[in-house]
Amino acid sequence: MTKPFSLTRRSLMAGTAAAAASLAMPSIVRAQDRSLKVGVYGGYFKDSFDEHIFPAFTEATGIEVESIAEPTGEAWLVQLQQAARAGMAPADVSMMSQTALRKGIATELWTPVDTARIERFNEILPPFVAAYPDDRVAGVGAVSWYITLVSNTESYPQAPESWAFLWDPSNEGKLGLLALASNSFLLEVTAKTFFGGTDKLATDEGVLEVMQKLAELKPNVQLWYRDEAQFEQALKSGEIPMGQYYHDVTGLAAKEGFPVRSTFPKEGGISDSGSWAISSASEKVDEAHEFMNFTTTPAIQALMARQIGTAPIIRRELLDLTDDEFNAVSSSIDPIVPRYELYVDKADWVNQKWTELIVS
Repeated sequence: MTKPFSLTRRSLMAGTAAAAASLAMPSIVRAQDRSLKVGVYGGYFKDSFDEHIFPAFTEATGIEVESIAEPTGEAWLVQLQQAARAGMAPADVSMMSQTALRKGIATELWTPVDTARIERFNEILPPFVAAYPDDRVAGVGAVSWYITLVSNTESYPQAPESWAFLWDPSNEGKLGLLALASNSFLLEVTAKTFFGGTDKLATDEGVLEVMQKLAELKPNVQLWYRDEAQFEQALKSGEIPMGQYYHDVTGLAAKEGFPVRSTFPKEGGISDSGSWAISSASEKVDEAHEFMNFTTTPAIQALMARQIGTAPIIRRELLDLTDDEFNAVSSSIDPIVPRYELYVDKADWVNQKWTELIVS
């Protein structure tokens, strides 16, 4: 796994980085009689799936994969919706961010998943299954990753134990935090740390109370960042010695000799993810189910952890990962799971209040 991973993978997942392509560019993995078009996040992610996952799937099933580099999550969602209205599917199955997945649920964009055809479905962790209001499954976990509390070890010889340390007055002007409510998930962090859990965010009043608590750390924030590379460099140099960042990428930087660490606080790291979803216009539903079944097997989940750096979406005891391999991408501490509906159902209001109270 190499440095471009930190610059392309999650920024495309969260829809926070601009994608150069307005049209998805396909590449054929292997020619067979049966075929499937699979949309994946571009850059490092597409390259890794083309190298490690799609050829293995074709070898196991005989199904040819045409991999498609998706533009940003929202742009790809719009393409899929417009195409579906015309009875077309730019991809049969796509890796979707959680907010885009839920917006697709609202328009019945996804073919329900027949869970009986996913052999390991009952072993998929609950946060990685998304459903319609009537409990039909709309999306199944594809990949997941963690955002954790990161620090420069020269500035902070002792690792912090809690997210609450971000609020400590000794950290004035020292923090780098993601700039958006919908990719930082700091509302969830604040709710879990100070209000007993994310249920506090179920009401508008609760959201405002959480935002008021979050606003208390504003004097400690040097940078609300959108450019991940900018923060990563500042963390390594000690210019911005603490903040939130991607667990696996920080661990790789530490292995390269940089004085940085990733800490899972006692409240848990933030678990974010992408899901597989089948376009309602796809005529390859059988092949799509075979693909979902394949990618949720323990062998492929372990392969993805080792080769791509993603956290498993099935239970750890099913995997042959060593402790070091598992800890490089995941944690046994219960995660903070984002309340994605907040950024779909109340997106405009949340963004307005976030701008007024937090980043202004």
